[in-house]
Amino acid sequence: MSHERKHTTITAAPLGGPLRGTCTVPGDKSISHRAILFSAMAEGTSRLVGVLDSADVRASIDAVQKLGAEVSLEEQADGSLAGGIEGWGARGPKQPDGPLYCANSGTTARLLMGVLAPWDITVTLTGDESLSRRPMRRITAPLMKMGVQFEPEEAETLPITEHGTRSLRAITYDAPMASAQLKTAVLLAGIFADGTTTVNEPSVSRNHTELMLPEYGVQTTAGERTASVEGPAAMKSAEVRVPGDPSSAAFLTCAAVLTPSSALQIENVSLNTGRTGFLRTLERMGADVDVQSVGQSGKEPYGIISACYTGNLRGCEIPGSKIAALVDEVPVLALVAAHAHGITVFRDAGELRAKETDRLEAVVAGLSKMGVDSWTEGDDLFIEGQPGLVLPEGLVFSSRGDHRLAMTWALAGLTGKTPVKVCDFDCVNVSYPHFLEDVEGLVR
Repeated sequence: MSHERKHTTITAAPLGGPLRGTCTVPGDKSISHRAILFSAMAEGTSRLVGVLDSADVRASIDAVQKLGAEVSLEEQADGSLAGGIEGWGARGPKQPDGPLYCANSGTTARLLMGVLAPWDITVTLTGDESLSRRPMRRITAPLMKMGVQFEPEEAETLPITEHGTRSLRAITYDAPMASAQLKTAVLLAGIFADGTTTVNEPSVSRNHTELMLPEYGVQTTAGERTASVEGPAAMKSAEVRVPGDPSSAAFLTCAAVLTPSSALQIENVSLNTGRTGFLRTLERMGADVDVQSVGQSGKEPYGIISACYTGNLRGCEIPGSKIAALVDEVPVLALVAAHAHGITVFRDAGELRAKETDRLEAVVAGLSKMGVDSWTEGDDLFIEGQPGLVLPEGLVFSSRGDHRLAMTWALAGLTGKTPVKVCDFDCVNVSYPHFLEDVEGLVR
C-alpha cells in the first residue's frame, strides 16, 4: 500500500471583501483522537458525533481497526463523522498483521504507546517522513519505568517496536515538559496498573483526557499541573459529542481581525481553557474578540467566538507558562503580530521546534520573506510589527508539510493586498481539509 500524497501549490489571493456571518469549524482534533482510542479500549459500543474527518484522525481509526475494534463511522452532511465503535474491552487488542502506520499524526503514535502498554502483544509503530523525525523518547521513557519494553531501547524516533505487559507498575512521573500527549499515554497505561499513576507537569497542558476518561468509567484526579488515575479500572462505552476545534477557529478568528470591515461568529467551538490561550493573546493585542459560553458536551465547555476587524493592534509579551495553551496557534498569532505596533514576544516556545517541522525557524523565515523583522533568542521568539504592512509581489512560501504553516501563509495572502503562493498546501488535510473554501465562503 502506498503512503505517498500529492503535493499541491495554491495561490492565496486577497479576499476582496470582509468576512461576515456565522459559521462552524470541523470537530476538535484532540478530542476526536481520544474519542476513537478510548472507545476502542472500552467494553461495549460507544456512540460518537462530530468527529473530525481528517488525515490525522483517519490514522487513529485505521490503527484501532487493525487492533480489533469495530468502527462504524459514516460521513455526515456537514463533513464530520458519526456512528459507533465497538471496543475490545477486557479481552484486549489483537496482534495486528503488520506495523501500525501513524501517517503524520504524533497524537496517534504517542497515545497508542499508552494504549498498547498493558497487553502482551508486540506492535511496530511507523509514520511518514515528518513524523519519523519527531521526538518519541519523552513517551517511551516513562512507559519503560512502568515495565513496557521498546526496540530499539534508546530509540528517539519512529519506527519503534513496543512489547506490552500485563504486569504494569503504577508510577509517579515528573514530566520534563508540559505535554498532553505524554500525560495521556502514561495515564492510559496507568488505567491497567495496580495502584495510583500520577503525572506532574512543569506548566499546564491540555486536559481533554482528564475530562473524558470519567465518561468512560475511569475516575481521574486532576489539578492544575497534575493528573492521576487509580488502576486497575474497567473502561465502559460512552457517548461523545465532539465540539468544534479552537485551533481551526483561530485561523478564521485571525482572518476576521486582519480583514477590514469583518464581523464573524464561529459557533459550537470548544472553549476548554487549555485551548483558548490564543483568544487571551489577541485580547492583549487589542483585538476585538469575544466568547460566549453556550453549554457543555460531557465536561467539555463549548460556545461562540466572535471576532471583528481591528485596525490598531499592539504587540505584547506571552510568558512561557502560557505557551502550552496556544502552542499550535503561535504561527498564526505571529502573522497577526506582524501587523501590530511594537514588538511581540513568545517566551519559552522551544516546543515549536518539535512539531511537524521547526516552526520557530519556519516562522522567522516566512516573516523575513514578508519584510518583517523577527528573530529568536534561545527559545524566545521576537516579532517587530509593521502596521500597514504590504507584502512584496511574487511571494512563494513552503508549508514544509506543516498544516499550521500552510494555513498561516495562505492567510498572509488572503488578508493582504498581494497574492501569495503556498507550496505543499494539501497538508491542511491533517486538521482542516476545507479551510480555503470556508474562508472564501464567508466573504460578503
